[in-house]
Order: sequence, then C-alpha cells, then structure tokens
Amino acid sequence: MGCGTSVSTETQDKVVEKDNSVKAPNPALTMKAAVLIQRWYRRYMARLEMRRRYTWNIFQSIEYAGEQDQLQLSSFFSFMLDNFTQLNGNGPDLISQLLDPVVNPWLDRETCFNMIPVPESYTGPRLSFPLSVSDTNALLNGFKEQQTLHARYVLQLLYEAKKLLKQMPNIIHLSTSYTTEITICGDLHGRLDDLLLIFYKNGLPSAETPYVFNGDFVDRGKKSVEVVMLLFAYLLLYPDYMHLNRGNHEDHIMNLRYGFTKEVMQKYKAHGREILQLFQDVFSLLPIATVIDGKILIVHGGISDQTDLDFLGSIERNKVKSALRFPRRSLGQLDIGQCCRQMKGIRSTDSSRASSSCSHSKNQRTQNQRKRRCFPSRQDSTISTSSSSSSSSSSSSSLCSPRTPSHLTPRQCPSFPSSPHTTSVLQVPFLDSLSSVGPPSPPQHEREWKQIVDILWSDPKTQEGCSPNTFRGGGCYFGPDVTQRLLLQHGLQLLIRSHECKQEGYELCHGGQVITIFSASNYYEEGSNRGAYIKVGRELVPRFYQYQVSRTTRKLTLTQRVRAAEGSALRALKEKLFSHRSELMSGFQQYDQNNKGCVSVSEWTLVLEAVLRLDLPWRTLRPHLARLTPDGSVEYQSCFEDMGPGNSLPQVTPNLAETLFRYRTDIEIIFNIIDKDHSGLISIEEFRHTWRLFTAHLGVDIDDRAIDDLARSIDFNKDGSIDFTEFLEAFRVVHKLDKDQHVNGR
Repeated sequence: MGCGTSVSTETQDKVVEKDNSVKAPNPALTMKAAVLIQRWYRRYMARLEMRRRYTWNIFQSIEYAGEQDQLQLSSFFSFMLDNFTQLNGNGPDLISQLLDPVVNPWLDRETCFNMIPVPESYTGPRLSFPLSVSDTNALLNGFKEQQTLHARYVLQLLYEAKKLLKQMPNIIHLSTSYTTEITICGDLHGRLDDLLLIFYKNGLPSAETPYVFNGDFVDRGKKSVEVVMLLFAYLLLYPDYMHLNRGNHEDHIMNLRYGFTKEVMQKYKAHGREILQLFQDVFSLLPIATVIDGKILIVHGGISDQTDLDFLGSIERNKVKSALRFPRRSLGQLDIGQCCRQMKGIRSTDSSRASSSCSHSKNQRTQNQRKRRCFPSRQDSTISTSSSSSSSSSSSSSLCSPRTPSHLTPRQCPSFPSSPHTTSVLQVPFLDSLSSVGPPSPPQHEREWKQIVDILWSDPKTQEGCSPNTFRGGGCYFGPDVTQRLLLQHGLQLLIRSHECKQEGYELCHGGQVITIFSASNYYEEGSNRGAYIKVGRELVPRFYQYQVSRTTRKLTLTQRVRAAEGSALRALKEKLFSHRSELMSGFQQYDQNNKGCVSVSEWTLVLEAVLRLDLPWRTLRPHLARLTPDGSVEYQSCFEDMGPGNSLPQVTPNLAETLFRYRTDIEIIFNIIDKDHSGLISIEEFRHTWRLFTAHLGVDIDDRAIDDLARSIDFNKDGSIDFTEFLEAFRVVHKLDKDQHVNGR
C-alpha cells in the first residue's frame, strides 16, 4: 500500500512541474482571438440576415404581383359586363355569373336549411340553435378531429350570422370598462392551427376574454371553412364579446383565385353554390372598423387622405359585395381612354414607394406594351424617373388600371381607367399629368366604394403624403402625416391594422401610431414568420404575444430555417423567370448583339427589372439564378436550365405554351366560372368561348386554329369534354430535379 502511495505522489509532482513549465496565455493574443471570432460571427449573422431579407422580399413581391393580377382580371370583367352586350355570343353571360350572380330565392326562406336532411350515419358535430357553449365545444372538438360540418348546419349558421350582422353598425364601438383586456388578432388565412393555438394560449371567447378578429379569415390556407365557422359560431354565442372586421379576402372574387371557393365546392359538392352565395352576403355585412374607448381604430388595411369615419358610418356596406367590382361607368363617361393608353408608360418612382419594411411597388403591363418599353436605355430610365417624380404627391388611387383589352369583339373600343375619379386628380396613378383637368364630383355609390377599398387595401409607408398603391394594385400608400391628421381629426391615438405579413408577427411604424398585426404563422413557408396577437387593457397600452405553429421548426437551427425558406422562395422566383422566358430572351438578345449568349451583370439586371417589375436585389440573387463566364459576364440561358414544362402537348406552339404557363391562375378562374357544377369538365365549345374572353383580357392575338388544335389535343378520350385538371397539370412549371426524382421513383 505504501509503495503504491509513493508512486502516486511522484506522478502528481511531475504533473505539477509540467503545468508550471507551460507559459501563461498572452492577454493580447487572447483578445485578438476573441475579436476574430466575434468578427467572423457578426459577418456570418449579417450574411444570414441578408438571405432572410431577400427571401422575404421574393415572397412578398410574388404575392403582391398575384393580387395585382387579380385586380386587373376583375377590372376587365367589370368593363366587359358594363359596356358589352355580347362577346362572340357568350361574353357577359359568363362574367355576370361571377360579378352579378342571380339571387336564389330559396336562400331567403328562413327554413331553407331544414329541407336538407342529416343522415344518421353523419358522425360530425351537430348544432342546435340558438347556440350554446356545448355546441361551440362540439364544433371545436370536431374540427380538431378533422371532421366536416354538415351542409345543413353550415347554411343555418350562416343564415343566423346574416340576421345578426344586419343589425350591426358599420363601425363597432367597444369599451374596456366592462372587461380587463381586449384581444386583437390579425389575418388567419385558413390556418386553423393558429386559431386553436390562440384559443389555447389566450382562452376561448367569452365575457372575460373578448376578441376582435381583423379580417382575412379565409383563402390560402386549407381550413378556411373551419376557421370562419368557428368565428361565426362564437359571434352568435357572444355577440357582445366577439367582433369581426371585414378584410380584403372576405370577397367572393378574391376567393376564386386564392382557394376558398374551391375548398367550399370540394367539401360541399351538393350544396356548395348555395353556401358560397350565402357567404357572399355574410361577408358584405361584416363591419368595416372597430373603435376601442374612442382612442384605438382597428381596420383591416389602412386609411387614405380621403378617409372619413363619419361618412363610413353612414354608408350601406352590404351594397359593396366585392371591392373588386367597380362601380358601373359607361363608355361615354370614360372619354379619357386614349390619354390613359398614352400615359401608361409613366410610373411612380422609388419616392412614391413604401419602404422595404412597409411596402413595395409594382406595375403590370400587357405584352404589347412590354415589347415597346421593355428594355429602356439608361438615359430613357432617367427621363422616365424625372417625369414621374411628382406622383408621390398625388391623391390616393382606389384601384390601378387593368390591362387594356386590344382585341375586343364584336367592336373596338378605347382603353379605360378602371376606377372612378374622386378628387382633383384622376384615380389612375399614371394620369398625374392630367391633374389640371377637374373631374366631376363622383356619385354617392362611388364615394362609398372608394372609402371601403381604401380601408381594406391600403398600406402604410415611411414617406409623407398619400400615393397610389401600385405594388398591390389597389388602395393607397399612406404616410405618417396622413395618419396624424386622421387621428387628430377624430380624437384617436392609435391605428391597428393587419393586411401585411410581418416576420415577427407585428410591426410598429409612423412613430408608433400605426401597428400591423398578423396572426398566421408560417405564412409563406415553414418557419418563415411568427404569428402574434395584441392585448389592450384600460390603460390602452398594447402588449404583444408571439407564437409559431410548427411540428418541425423547433428542431431546426436558425441557419436551417433560413435555408429552407430561401430554397422555396428561389423556386417560386425561377418559375416566374420561366413563365416570362420569351420576353427575357428577347431583352437579353437586344444587348447580345454578337450572339455570344452572354450579357453584362448590369444589362442582365436591367432586363429582369423591365420584364418582371419585381422590386428585388437582382445582383445579390444572381449567384442563385445564373452562371458567370470567366470574364464576368452572365450566361443568360442558364436562368432557365433547371426549369421545364410538365406534360407538354405536341400540338401546342411555344408562344401559346408560355402564355398558358404565365396566366395559368387567370385561366383557372375563368374555367371555374364556366364549370357551374365544378365537375372539372367543360365542353369544347365552352373552351373556345373561354379563350376568346381570355385573349381579349390579355390583349394578345392567338390564332383560332391553334386554340382548336389545343382543344382537340386535350380531349383525351374524345368525348367532347375537357378535363380541366389534366389541362392545368400539362401547363405547370416543373423543376427538373423534382421531375428526375419522380421518374426515378417510378
């Protein structure tokens, strides 16, 4: 034992001697190492933040481009309905099904839903009216278990909600003296998981937990029916403590593009059309604003320099079934059409845009216009900028001008501005040079329509003043001076709005006087953003609560989340490039005089900006989109290498195929209007009529023989009907990597 102890002691002594021989670290070297690590980390985080920001810009730019396309399509429909009695024998009849649907007298009967039997085999929630807490609990639990509410209960719930909403004013006034706090939620967009998480964290609606949901309950998400049914159920149960504002997606025309119409028809095939018609009535009856303690104004979109809360309180809101349905204007009233067409080249500059945190700008043009003005020289760009710099001081625009139909039949007609004029400036953003022409005072219904459009569609910006919202295509950008003026005029201190997705779920601007709240987490992509809600007590100080619904995001690092969102955004952007391939190639070739297949980076960015009209950092994105040659030029054909068509049809010409790729969503909307029973099948003749209508909308000339060849090629079983689902699948942009994996999987 002693011997062993002696050896251990000797070993310890040697270790001590060895440690003493090691030099102490140099403080200067230690500090230098720490600085290097810190510098590396800061650069790494800065690059990550840069990627996160341009990913966000891509998502938002493409989203708003889709909204502007919808506004332009609706504008075209309105114009056709107002000014044409016939389009090749089948024009306005189709459009009127969408914009002016025939009222079904069956829905006006109080007992219409009783005529729909509920089979004993139905295992979903059963409701009895008036609703009780047990009914809402059954509905909540049923939706958690993926059950579908029977059509009879959907119709009855909507009917009861319609009766209640008819009694409500346009602007709801609430008081915190009757409760401790009021919870305010933003856009949900069919995200049932977000709504359930809010109820779990904050409590179910009740006298102790009142709610204000600020519009956009439906569209985009897959559970829009469940979300809106729950909200209406709690509205009926607690009408004094559950409050719903209208959003720009509580609109039957928007629902055609963004999924709610399709969802209803898939879930309720037999009674889908009746349910949609009742939804249309209920949406138009939703209040448009809420005021808390006379100090906090809550609207979905925003305001303009024309917003008048007293006037808003007196209008008949149910008359505006859709903010996209323009007030009727005859061609005689629109004698400035030629000027409109000549002035389409003038655009608002960056001075009239919102900041990157508040808003962006975008304008769409027809193919013919793009060919004329698509690739300006630097000198031309400077002239255009100086010519349009005054636009930031113009009055707000309700809805921007649509594509101009250039091949309308049976007769030609002038171009037209889609929205009526209201103040000393015509209500089209590119008509500022006509501001000296005083338009007549608009009729009452046009003033009402414009007020609602501005409330539902507007966005804040950092610059002073009020300017057309050219990026969305509707509403306006309002600056801090506009906010200050409205708040002072009505004795308010805060404006709460939604309408824009924010990465943290909320954002403050205009010196804290405007708050944006958005409650749909993972809106663009898994992990792309948080959701949030606001709680306001008697002291009227907003408190923010954030959350994120995700089964996978928590397991990912920040870098992995950014990489996943970035990949999804770049895929969407590459699809956009592919769908504009011919225009982009034409632009590149104008700079590539020697046919080398290369252009400079500056020329490459100029062409992308001119064609796509997306406000994106193209130089930063270049490594993800195109290759460089050894001399630093861009191989422009590499932009399209990893993209390709779906199941291509041999009879389709390249130009027609690209048109189909680009306007796939617009085509789907028109087909859905024709397909009354939503069977997915339309006749060959209806297909031809659709294309005549659609080519008039685009202002492009497609040969009738090409359309006939296309129709015959997609009538696969030769029964005279076209399967529209297969048609759309054939004209879908496919990533070649996905296509290769699909082939290998087979």
